[in-house]
Amino acid sequence: MKLHMEEVKNMRKKILSLGLLGLMFGIIFGSVAAMPWWADTWDRGSNTTWDRPYVAIYGNDTLTQEEIDGLLWMREEEKLARDVYLTLYEMYGLQIFQNIASSEQMHMDAVLSLLEKYGIEDPAVDEVGVFTNPELQALYDQLIAMGSQSVEDALKVGALIEETDIKDLEEWIAKTDNADIIQVYENLMAGSENHLRAFTSVLQNYGITYEPQVISEDEYNEIISSPMNTGMDDKGRSMRGFRGGRW
Repeated sequence: MKLHMEEVKNMRKKILSLGLLGLMFGIIFGSVAAMPWWADTWDRGSNTTWDRPYVAIYGNDTLTQEEIDGLLWMREEEKLARDVYLTLYEMYGLQIFQNIASSEQMHMDAVLSLLEKYGIEDPAVDEVGVFTNPELQALYDQLIAMGSQSVEDALKVGALIEETDIKDLEEWIAKTDNADIIQVYENLMAGSENHLRAFTSVLQNYGITYEPQVISEDEYNEIISSPMNTGMDDKGRSMRGFRGGRW
């Protein structure tokens, strides 16, 4: 599953020539936050791979059980984020929860497209707040209990979820060399960093300085001090897709 340099070059040329890397912006509580680069081309009802560029570009590798486990976990973890934000929006009516819930739905859809590509059964159920994974079910219940205490606690829950997503995605990325999984995970992580910035900013409006609970203080400060990810770098490439010379 390791990519040779010639394959890397050909893949990169194919990405650029097809022009499949798109950019879409979402509004988060009055701020412009970047949405995943596939958001404007992914079609839930389509049977063609051209609506899902990261599926069309890459071949079908054989996945390890660890890679399968990662996809199953991230599908429901993104659902957890969406469901918590939908529930907190119903409680408090803060637009940030509704906006980021919409982004989390796209994150869910991105992981689902990989599950479908590799013929893996989807663990997610339609009902909000219900999960197949008992660990995520317990976490959802705990987060809702925490967020129900006050609007400030709800915003802290949002930041905590995004921290957790970043940490988990970093760990799953380290466990795969599959190109399309890495592409999706790194774009999800870019979105989570944007969301963490947004929740931190809104908490500051409430006079609260958020302190990281999951990632290191250094990593948190680096994320918060960086600008919103736009999905592209200054050369028109996906920021995370080409990070560190990976491709």
